[in-house]
Amino acid sequence: MSEPVVLKADAVVRGTRIAAVAALVGLIVLGLAWELWLAPTGNRSLSLKVLPLTLPLAGLLKHRMYTYRWVSLLVWIYCTEGLVRGTSETGISQVLAWIEVLLCVVLFTACAWQVRWRLKRAAALAASSASPDGAAV
Repeated sequence: MSEPVVLKADAVVRGTRIAAVAALVGLIVLGLAWELWLAPTGNRSLSLKVLPLTLPLAGLLKHRMYTYRWVSLLVWIYCTEGLVRGTSETGISQVLAWIEVLLCVVLFTACAWQVRWRLKRAAALAASSASPDGAAV
């Protein structure tokens, strides 16, 4: 059995990782600032909503494709919250909600681009390493 091929990170992989990590950290900071200082609601327990966002940070930093895949699904929960609060609240909460939506779109786009690019590169590598009769070398 052969060892898996590890592709070096190119400019697209590095760029999408930077964008994904920056958007994720931005969502964490925004969520904490929003619920603790800028426009707190109730007893500030809504600040706990950022805890699930801390889990994928290590996986994104380590280029784990599985993490990029599930984060691209998780982010829609936060996007929905931003859309609801952006259309139902006023003042600074409305502005913060639209910033949350923007960060979610950036995070989703970066994760989707990362996954698609890496799968495309892996397929191209597999095709180039295949022998003429179609069997892998």
